[in-house]
Amino acid sequence: MTKIAIITGSTRPGRNNAGVAQWVLEQANLRGDADYELVDIADFNLALLDEAYPAAYQNYQNEATKAWSAKIAEFDGYVFVTPEYNHSVAPALANALSYLNAEFANKAAGIVSYGSAYGVRAVEHLRGILSELQVAHVQKTGMFSLFTDFENFSVFKPTEMQAASLAPVLDQLVPWTVALKSVRDAALVSA
Repeated sequence: MTKIAIITGSTRPGRNNAGVAQWVLEQANLRGDADYELVDIADFNLALLDEAYPAAYQNYQNEATKAWSAKIAEFDGYVFVTPEYNHSVAPALANALSYLNAEFANKAAGIVSYGSAYGVRAVEHLRGILSELQVAHVQKTGMFSLFTDFENFSVFKPTEMQAASLAPVLDQLVPWTVALKSVRDAALVSA
């Protein structure tokens, strides 16, 4: 079965991100169309990018990087759950993505965002990063407001309207993930 990681986008103490990612996992698991798994970047304790070689070489020196690489390589696709910080993605997510390259190539991704303006600026920045990593990102986006989808700005309780924004993301992501497997298989054969 297709494996899709739901990746947290923040490592901050007291973060809202873990609650949003957990909700996405629960909703995704109701579908039965893929094997979904939560991957928390906080579990990998990635320092500010400290690998000597560019990620494309896959010549990782640090154990944390090796563990992160192995985990990400397991999946056919991803859902990135990103907050918006300073009109961009959270630094922890940008840093985690910068560690790797080939592990993400020719795979598909969806994005779920939240912030004071639904996280739309973080989504646009994340799309640029994913494009550079050769990740095909679907057009639909799950978007949530800090003002209406969080109780006291901290407990994730999405409105029915915004909760409905997740299904189209997964509806696009699953077939794209399946389709890109043939691209990866063809690349292996030609290598």
